[in-house]
Amino acid sequence: MALPPTPPGQLQRRLGVVDSTAIGLGSMLGAGVFVVFSPAAALAGPLLAVAVAVAGVVAYCNAVASAQLAARYPSSGGTYVYGRRQLGEWPGFIAGWGFVTGKTASCAAMALTFGHYVAPGFATPIAVAAVVVLTGVNLLGITRTALLTKILLAVVLATIAFVAAAALIGPHPAGAASGTLASGMTAAGAWGVLPAAGLMFFAFAGYARIATLGEEVKDPATTIPRAILAALAGAFVIYLGLAVLLQWHLPADRLAASSAPLLDAVADSGLRAGVPLVQAGAAAACLGALLALITGVGRTTMAMARERDLPPVLARVGGRHTVPFVAELTVAAAVIVLLLTTNVLTVVGFSSFGVLVYYAVANAAAFTLAGPRRFAPRWLNVLGFAGCVLLALTLPPASALGMAAVLAAGIAGRALVLRLRARNGA
Repeated sequence: MALPPTPPGQLQRRLGVVDSTAIGLGSMLGAGVFVVFSPAAALAGPLLAVAVAVAGVVAYCNAVASAQLAARYPSSGGTYVYGRRQLGEWPGFIAGWGFVTGKTASCAAMALTFGHYVAPGFATPIAVAAVVVLTGVNLLGITRTALLTKILLAVVLATIAFVAAAALIGPHPAGAASGTLASGMTAAGAWGVLPAAGLMFFAFAGYARIATLGEEVKDPATTIPRAILAALAGAFVIYLGLAVLLQWHLPADRLAASSAPLLDAVADSGLRAGVPLVQAGAAAACLGALLALITGVGRTTMAMARERDLPPVLARVGGRHTVPFVAELTVAAAVIVLLLTTNVLTVVGFSSFGVLVYYAVANAAAFTLAGPRRFAPRWLNVLGFAGCVLLALTLPPASALGMAAVLAAGIAGRALVLRLRARNGA
């Protein structure tokens, strides 16, 4: 059956539930699954699983809010669009600006992590090449993006299953299972749970990519809620299981200090010969997450440009596959500049703060919804909003202050542009 003609300037609806779920799960099981457990374990100690659960609860509240809003507003841009429609232009702008800036930095981190796994001595040029190639895939159309995401996701899931088997088989060093509780409580204790949950939230934030693709999803009122909740459920089970297995298998100090905890889990097991497989899986995870990130940031950039919150040229859609090619190329250029000029391996907290602000706006917008599309109680939106604010405030100060400064710069810039437009009568 032929698709109906697409209006000029609009994207085509090509994605079903499976494709949408794969894009969300591929984002959540990106490079974060291979690195985020260590800094979270250093903060939460033996309560790492509790931190995962807290992050999962907040993520569930946010996912329900996003699903409700996406069903009401099935267009590209995610919470940027929802905030504008339900709360006003300024909350929408804050959400969109936080997402675009935070996730652009995340793109650079994912690309550089890929470079370090593939060729540590040439990490930056490999990272730049990955950004160029994956941007080219995105320009070929959303169906190609979804296909490659599903292939990479299959590799990542196989790698995680192998790591879980290695952790179960052991051998388990002294101090891993029995000594973790005592040593962890001394080092971190319960006060570290919330900061650790804030970092773990970085890993759960991938379902936002499904909402940002709302204009390219078939039957969005049904598909988007199903895909968001399915992707989140899958990621939560995997992250919670890995947290328990890693703490059972590795000594607490080793887990907290590791730069590659899943790699160490295999290296310290009877399956250590499979270390190259884990390295390949980590590389695939980085590529999958980077592909989905570039896609989501490009669509949000396009949505902001349509409303003149960013230069209107970024809203141009064209080519055989009707993609936002100017936004995609601009995002790729910004990521490459970051790769060539900065060290972006420490942006997990920075990105988490921006995304938590983004979802705080989503919960506030969902709270104002009325009518048949509201399929969850408002107290869930209140819980989600409070959880986002609490986790954002407990992140490491450098991360919170850095992202707050970027948000403030964006707000000041928009205020100046609006004043100039009013003066010129534009």
